[in-house]
Amino acid sequence: MQSKPSIISSIGMTLSDIGAIVRRNLMRFKRTPEIVIFSSIQPLMFLLLFNFVFGGAISASSGGSYINFLLPGIMAQTALFSTLQTPIALVADLDKGAIDRFRSLPMSRVAVLAGRTFADAIRMSFIVFLMFIFGTILGFRYQAGGGKLVAALALVVFFGYAFSWLTATLGLYIRNAEAVQTAGFLFVFPLTFASSAFVPVSTMPQWLQVFARNQPVTQLINGVRALMLGGPTDAVWITIAWAIGLLAVFVPLAIYKFDKTV
Repeated sequence: MQSKPSIISSIGMTLSDIGAIVRRNLMRFKRTPEIVIFSSIQPLMFLLLFNFVFGGAISASSGGSYINFLLPGIMAQTALFSTLQTPIALVADLDKGAIDRFRSLPMSRVAVLAGRTFADAIRMSFIVFLMFIFGTILGFRYQAGGGKLVAALALVVFFGYAFSWLTATLGLYIRNAEAVQTAGFLFVFPLTFASSAFVPVSTMPQWLQVFARNQPVTQLINGVRALMLGGPTDAVWITIAWAIGLLAVFVPLAIYKFDKTV
């Protein structure tokens, strides 16, 4: 009679399964580098266009450096846009039968979703760091220590990782790559553009300010600015709370729908 594996060994096997799926998904990025290349070009275009189109007017009105104001917003936008690749890749695996093959193996069900989101978080980390490098070339200068800079980058990736579970859940419910991308933008566009990413919230209509000040992406951007440029860090803790809340809701929901779907 075989004894049941202990909790520690079960966790170890689950982590091993997740690691295998992460490696598999990272190899996909290696085989199709266009995914990373075009995911990097889009935020770079936003950074260049917003900096040179709006930079003069906003810098003149605020008396500050627009690139210092803009870059944290572009980094947050980059993280959220990156999460839209998660459901597309997940739907592709479902349609091509890859997940059916995973089911035939003695592996954890959680591993497929966790491996997908972790691999996308690694890709997201690279692109966010790349945006920081380009922002520095354009004149961005962080005004806090190196530890706070690392914390700012980690905050962006952590929130993006939590948000990717929301988009993964969306993909499992919609099950169509084109539809899920369109539906994802319905979430991402209002959250990024009706935020403090590109202009001060105080310049918006009063009714929009109520939403813009209190939505999670504004908190993320304000938290990143506080860590990079100095200032109160209340928004950092609010962002962490939002991210934990997203994980608490959408991790079990995604796993539940995944079990029912496949």
